[in-house]
Amino acid sequence: MLDHPKVYVTSNIPEAGLTLLKEKFKLNFHQPLGQQITEDELIEAAKSHDALITTLTDPVTERVAAAGQNGGKLKVVANYGAGYDNIAVDAFSNADIRVTNTPGVLHETTADLTFALIMGIARRINEAEKFLRSGQFQGWKPDLLLGEDVHDRTIGIIGMGEIGQAVAKRALGFNMEVIYYNRSYLSQEREQELQAQYKSLEELLSESDFVSIHVPLTNNTQHMITAKEFSQMKNSAFLINTSRGPVIDEQALVDALKTGEIQGAALDVFEKEPEVHPELLDRQDCLLVPHIGSATHKCRNNMSEMACKNVEAVLDGQEPPTPVDSIEPWR
Repeated sequence: MLDHPKVYVTSNIPEAGLTLLKEKFKLNFHQPLGQQITEDELIEAAKSHDALITTLTDPVTERVAAAGQNGGKLKVVANYGAGYDNIAVDAFSNADIRVTNTPGVLHETTADLTFALIMGIARRINEAEKFLRSGQFQGWKPDLLLGEDVHDRTIGIIGMGEIGQAVAKRALGFNMEVIYYNRSYLSQEREQELQAQYKSLEELLSESDFVSIHVPLTNNTQHMITAKEFSQMKNSAFLINTSRGPVIDEQALVDALKTGEIQGAALDVFEKEPEVHPELLDRQDCLLVPHIGSATHKCRNNMSEMACKNVEAVLDGQEPPTPVDSIEPWR
């Protein structure tokens, strides 16, 4: 009797998906579970497994692809996440190893978090909570922690994919003017549904009260927002990022906040994650959270199921539901 195909899981993803695989395949887990896997450990796993289930922090490099190809067994890398900038996609394609991701199940959840950040930074929620917990609250005052309105303002969305469009839908509920910049235009019908108007990047930056970033991390989007872009923004504007940290030059962001080029920022992701620029940590005009865009029970379960369905399909000789065939340039 043939051995069951082997699947290597790099992190403690939810059981919701893993239960789909346990009867058909042998599952091995990185140990100690929860500790970051190294490139060398991934290389060893790739030599002896038919599938890898990876996460966005795993270094799924060209060397891993070569090990999987030379070992002759590796058929699929299923990334637990919509982004796949951690994977050398072209190297795996050249090695005839499929790469998959988990789109379509986390955009609404990430859009929720985006709007939580918008509301939080505009209304100074982080400052207000610290103020109250520290015992400084002595009662209502006319000038206590005045913030900015969100309703009836202009939101500029950079990247109008699934997440960007979900953010635009939420903005309509706040009667916001929606403008966007993307690598391609939405259909006229979709623009009308979202009441969204295409702008150049420069126009978007100069007109927006809130700039929300939703682009993938590619060579073209790394440091997409630098000192030049901050100089084009309103002094009263806020920057929100729930995409990938390296899209923003963090030192340029610090400088823009120091000089008052923008009013504030709310970040879920960071340039050298998990490190955070120390000067951001010291600023009250920044709302900072630890990469929790998709962090709900339902969303993470759905991501687990999709990743595992991709593995199951490939190992059964079928087309995966959500393949990634190449990294497309964004700009």
